[in-house]
Amino acid sequence: MILSTLAQKIEKEQIKFLKFPKKDVLSKKMDQLNRLIELNRAMLLGNLEREKVNIIFADENGYKKVETTIWGVTDKSVILKQSMLIPLQRIIRIQ
Repeated sequence: MILSTLAQKIEKEQIKFLKFPKKDVLSKKMDQLNRLIELNRAMLLGNLEREKVNIIFADENGYKKVETTIWGVTDKSVILKQSMLIPLQRIIRIQ
């Protein structure tokens, strides 16, 4: 996973300082659907098993990676602990 090694690791508390473009990082509908499926699976793991996942996403400056528990998924955002939000359309992969 080359993208995973290129992504800058950050703490979830830093997310509130990032700026996110509106454009979706995934152009194919199938990739977008798979992202939603993986996010919902990760949310269940987080809520039931307290499992953390790595979320790889892009802000205006490049790729970022955060290890965290997903508390919720809406049609526009992923909700992390302490009400941190990552726009859904900026998430590339969940590991």
